Amino acid sequence: MKFGVVTFPGSNCDEDMCHVLEHVMEQRVERLWHKEHDLRGCDVIVLPGGFSYGDYLRSGAIARFSPIMQEVAQHAKKGGLVFGVCNGFQVLCEAGLVPGALLHNEGRNFVCKNTYIRVQSRNTPLTSGVKDHPLRIPIAHGEGRYYLGTDGLKALNDGDQVLFRYCDAEGRLKDEANPNGSVENIAGVCNAGRNVFGMMPHPERAADARLGNTDGKALFTSLLQAVLA
Repeated sequence: MKFGVVTFPGSNCDEDMCHVLEHVMEQRVERLWHKEHDLRGCDVIVLPGGFSYGDYLRSGAIARFSPIMQEVAQHAKKGGLVFGVCNGFQVLCEAGLVPGALLHNEGRNFVCKNTYIRVQSRNTPLTSGVKDHPLRIPIAHGEGRYYLGTDGLKALNDGDQVLFRYCDAEGRLKDEANPNGSVENIAGVCNAGRNVFGMMPHPERAADARLGNTDGKALFTSLLQAVLA
């Protein structure tokens, strides 16, 4: 399987993602510059975390117009897998590839800490193989408050498109476990076709034993098992 990791001007988690995919998961990786028009035959396209140019306007609002996003949209339309993390999630929302928007955190503070999330839907390659227990995954963002209107939320829930919710260490949904004020504690969602996934927490920062936490590795393992089965 071959992964393509996109770099926008300002991305700072692209090499973290490449490290996990190449050296932890032992997969082939192509590094894709945002101005390219060629996905180089990659099976999964990853939009990593960090920042992207134009974030001062609204996170991901300008990056969504990068040339490579035209190819990413076509890849997704054909059923190809796309995975956005943190800023990558913001770009996916701005591009309309997943529903919703990411707004400033409650309190308007940048938040960087470990959080717990629980899998809400296992009907996707990213989550189907994850065991039923909370995952400890770090976050690092200033605009991670997921928002969607009432009608959109109903469609999202009815469609089983909520992938992750913030919870406490026991898996309970509590206001104090919600680090940014996201509606209904939502930490990640997918599109209706279940081939485009976005999440704010950083699983690549919790996938190497040398960091003392491998909870995030479960997501990459699930993705590989589902695709290669």
